[in-house]
Amino acid sequence: MKVTITVNGTTHESDVEPRTLLVQYVRESLGLTGTNIGCDTSSCGACSLHLNGESVKSCTVLAVQADGGSVTTIEGLAKDGVMHPMQQAFMENHGLQCGYCTPGMVMAAIGLLNENPSPTEEQVRIGLEGNLCRCTGYHNIVKSVLACANNK
Repeated sequence: MKVTITVNGTTHESDVEPRTLLVQYVRESLGLTGTNIGCDTSSCGACSLHLNGESVKSCTVLAVQADGGSVTTIEGLAKDGVMHPMQQAFMENHGLQCGYCTPGMVMAAIGLLNENPSPTEEQVRIGLEGNLCRCTGYHNIVKSVLACANNK
């Protein structure tokens, strides 16, 4: 099937198999490997990206479902070499450890702040519970999200 998807501001026309997951399309067809595959069961959130402005787990979306849509991956956040405020907050507050979950956490955290710009610590923890950190860096991840929220 032919799809047209705008990814990080660039429109791509591609032929994809109907069963191709969005995460596979982004990684394999476009070479944007910042979106990670962690579980293939939507349990971990490592594949989180933004589809039409909403944070989604891209292992649960078919590429054909994104046809005509707009996707933002972790690679599309920085502008002119300047990190997105959430990326900056993760760096300054040690919100990353091994880094595997970080792209998905950052994308989910931005989605959370888009819905609730001033969350409490509990709201951040609940909002990110669909994203797993195997290094157990949750304290600093929450601290990072709250720092970004407070700096807006």
